Amino acid sequence: MNPTPSVLSSAFQMLTALGIILGGLLVVYYVMKRYLKRDGGSSSGQLIQVIASQYIGIKKHIALVKIPGAILALGISNDKISLLTKIEDQAILEEILQESSGTSPTFSEHLQRLSTRFKSAQSGK
Repeated sequence: MNPTPSVLSSAFQMLTALGIILGGLLVVYYVMKRYLKRDGGSSSGQLIQVIASQYIGIKKHIALVKIPGAILALGISNDKISLLTKIEDQAILEEILQESSGTSPTFSEHLQRLSTRFKSAQSGK
């Protein structure tokens, strides 16, 4: 005769709602990943590719951009893009492309390196 719902049924309803929400988020993630593919700068099938970019100040950076037959070094600021140099020498082009083809470490590799460093610092004390 107690009108309040039991704790067990409330917990079951809460977990069911949580499962539905998480399932919906997974579906949205799958759809976004499937249909809105972004390679994060590695546009291998396109004519123009950003090889590297380095920030040098607030809203200022230098980018190496590959175009057919050359690599452009561009200075990019908030309101202006300037051509710094155009690299057309084949030996230099191959060297730059070879350096940029190296893979960057993943998050797990960074984490493993940091944990190894932390463990060695702890064992040294």
